[in-house]
Amino acid sequence: MFLELLTNTMAAHKPLRHAATCLLFLLLLLLLLSCSASASSVITHLPGFSGRLPFHLETGYVGVAEEAGTELFYYFVESERSPSTDPVILWLTGGPRCSGFCGLVFEVGPMNFVLAPYNGSLPQLVTNQYSWTKVISSTLFLDTPVGSGFSYARDPNGYNVGDISSSLQVVTFLKKWFNDHPRYLSNHFYVGGSSYAGKVIPIIAQYISEGIEERKQPIINLKGYMVGNPITDLKVDSSYRVPYAHGVGIISDQLYEAAVANCNGDYVNPTNEMCSNVLNAIDNLLSEVDDGNILDDKCAGRLTPKPTDGVSGSRTLLGEHSRLSELPAQPSINCYSYCFYLSDIWMNDKTTRDALKIRMGTIGVWVRCNEDVFPYAKDVPSSIEYHFNLTTRGYRALVFSGDHDLTVPFLSTQELIRSLNFTIVDDWRAWHLGGQAAGFTIMYDNNLTFATLKGGGHVAIGYRPEQGFAMGQRWLDNKPL
Repeated sequence: MFLELLTNTMAAHKPLRHAATCLLFLLLLLLLLSCSASASSVITHLPGFSGRLPFHLETGYVGVAEEAGTELFYYFVESERSPSTDPVILWLTGGPRCSGFCGLVFEVGPMNFVLAPYNGSLPQLVTNQYSWTKVISSTLFLDTPVGSGFSYARDPNGYNVGDISSSLQVVTFLKKWFNDHPRYLSNHFYVGGSSYAGKVIPIIAQYISEGIEERKQPIINLKGYMVGNPITDLKVDSSYRVPYAHGVGIISDQLYEAAVANCNGDYVNPTNEMCSNVLNAIDNLLSEVDDGNILDDKCAGRLTPKPTDGVSGSRTLLGEHSRLSELPAQPSINCYSYCFYLSDIWMNDKTTRDALKIRMGTIGVWVRCNEDVFPYAKDVPSSIEYHFNLTTRGYRALVFSGDHDLTVPFLSTQELIRSLNFTIVDDWRAWHLGGQAAGFTIMYDNNLTFATLKGGGHVAIGYRPEQGFAMGQRWLDNKPL
C-alpha cells in the first residue's frame, strides 16, 4: 500500500520524482536484506494434525554466509516441562545432508507419522509419547549442511561445504539464534545427533568451547554432547563391518578367517588378489541384509535416489544444481522406511510448506536426504581427537549404539573409545528399563559414557524410542543409566 502511494506521488509531483526514486530503491534494498536476516514464525497448526499443536513450535531461517546467501532452516520445539530451566539441545541428523526434520519425527521430536496405507490423501501426524521435549529438553532441529531439507544458498558455490566449513556455519547459526533468543542463554546446552552427525558434533562442540574460552559473545552454556551410532573414522567404521558380520552369523568362519589371513586388518582397501576375492564374497553376503538394522527386511526407500538434470519444475535458487525429479520408491508398510516415504509426500504438499513458512522458490522437491546432490568435503578423516579434547576439558559425553547396526557397528565405536585410553570407573553392565535389560553400558573417567540400545538399528532411538527416552533423561539428569 505504501509503495503504491509513493508511486502515485512520483507521477503527480515531478520535482519529487528523483527523491522518491531514491527512497523506493532504499525500501526495496531493505526488503531484500530482510530476507537474509534471521526470520522466525510460531506455528500453531500443521496439516495432517488434528487441532492446535500441544507444544510450542517455531520455524525459521538464519543467514550464515552473507556472500553466498546461505540460509539454514530450523525447527525449534520448546520443552513442555520447564523451558526456563530445562536444557536446550541442538539435534542434528546424518547423511551428510539429511534434513533435521528426521530428528523431529523419527527420533527425539514431538511428532510421528501415522503408519497407515497411503490412499492419496495427506499423511497424518500424531504426538510422540516419547518426545524428549515433553520432560527432558527444548530442542533445535537444523537442516545442515546447506542443501539439506529447506536450507539453501543463493550462490551455487555456497553448496561447496564440508566437515569444517559446515561446522563453522552451525556455530554461526547458534550465535545468531541465541542472540535472537537470549532467554535460553543461561540454560545448559548440548549438541546431539546420530550417524554422520556424530562425526561433526564434536567439531561443532569444540568450536563452541573455544568461543567460551575466548569470551566471544554470546557465551553459550555448553555442558556436553551426545552421539548415536556415530561415524568417527570412516575407514575404521567400515572395516569393523566384517568382524561384526561374522559375530552375528552373516559370514562363515571360513570367510572370516580368510579375511583375517589375507587383508591385514584392512577390509576397505584390498592390497592383494586373495583379499579382494574374499571381500567380494563377503559383500555379496552383506547385500542380503539391511545395513540399518540386520533384522529388518531389505526395503526400498532407505537410500536416496540419484539426481536428474533438466527436469521441469526442479530448478530453483539452486542455480545449476538440480534437485531430485521424483520421490523415492514406495516401500511396503511393514518396512521401517515406510515412514520416510510418508514424510516425502507430506513435505511436498503446498499446504505443508505454507504452514511451515517455507520461502517460495527456494526448494524444488524436498527429499529426506540429499547425500549425492551437492559437493561435500569429508575433510576430517577422524573425529577422535575432538572427542579427546572435549572430554579432557570437562565436557560430558554420551556415546550410544544400536546393537543391530551394520552401517556403524558398535564394535567400531567401542574400539575408538578404547583408543582414548581413559580409565574405567563403572565397568560393563546391563542398564534396565521396566525390569528388563535395555542395553549395556560402561563409564570412563572424563565423564565419558558408552551405552548400547538392545535391538536398536543405525538410528538407535528411532528403533527404540522408549529406551532412548529413558537413556537421555537419566544422562541429562546426571544419573547412572
